[in-house]
Amino acid sequence: MHTLSVWLTNAQCKHYFVSNCNLIHNSVSMEMISNLLKSADKKWLSTWFVNNYIQKCFKLCPDYISRLFNDVSSNAKLQNVVSAVVNWRLNTALNDTWDVFQTAELFIPYYLSTYSLTVRSCVCWITELEKTHNLPSYFTAVAFLHVASEILRGGFSAKWLDVLETIAGQCVSIHHHPSQCSSELSLSKATKLMKVVANSSHSTMQLIESELSKAYLYRALRCKDSDSDSIYCLTNVYLAVLYYTTGQYQTAIDHCTLVMRSQDHSQCSSHVVH
Repeated sequence: MHTLSVWLTNAQCKHYFVSNCNLIHNSVSMEMISNLLKSADKKWLSTWFVNNYIQKCFKLCPDYISRLFNDVSSNAKLQNVVSAVVNWRLNTALNDTWDVFQTAELFIPYYLSTYSLTVRSCVCWITELEKTHNLPSYFTAVAFLHVASEILRGGFSAKWLDVLETIAGQCVSIHHHPSQCSSELSLSKATKLMKVVANSSHSTMQLIESELSKAYLYRALRCKDSDSDSIYCLTNVYLAVLYYTTGQYQTAIDHCTLVMRSQDHSQCSSHVVH
């Protein structure tokens, strides 16, 4: 603050990377602000901090603690009062966390059963719950159960495919409309999931991501723009790899056969995936 006071007095504050640029205009009078900055010392800053922060904290405490703030005439008394606040907060923190978890465990299933899930709402849920411990895992479990229930009732659709991808933490974009079918986008989503599967240990989530990748590859084949040899060959090659990794060797061979039967498989390229 004292350094800033000098800069204001001299009307000279250098730009971060433009050496001949001055951030303070010479015609602006900064004398009053400069004097205020010069007067700032440890005592002034301490008083400001107590009045603007610690006093507000006391208002959140029970009366028997907040009343202690009426007498902070010495450093020792202020330190004792602050210690009382810290001890009270430590003793109540576990209860507050319990209340948050209990509320979330009731609210998450209620919300999902009432309003269902979309890719956008999934992203919002995950973003907010990442600020807490363990709740993202709870949301993932409930969301998987919710999607499974919806699929049993109404069948598997593109909407649930994108939602499952988001729950798995591999959402490529929330701006893509589910009704739009693009083989390149589906291939991009599939390859991203395949990379995760290849780099992770064998687990339930890995199996889910593998199945999601297969679903996106099949969706790519159903798109209107999938009739080019490059897309057709690459999609079937990826499917062969996925089926091979899960031990379904005959299905893998079948997809390789489809590639070999294509008119010009030797010219196929992976350039279609960005």
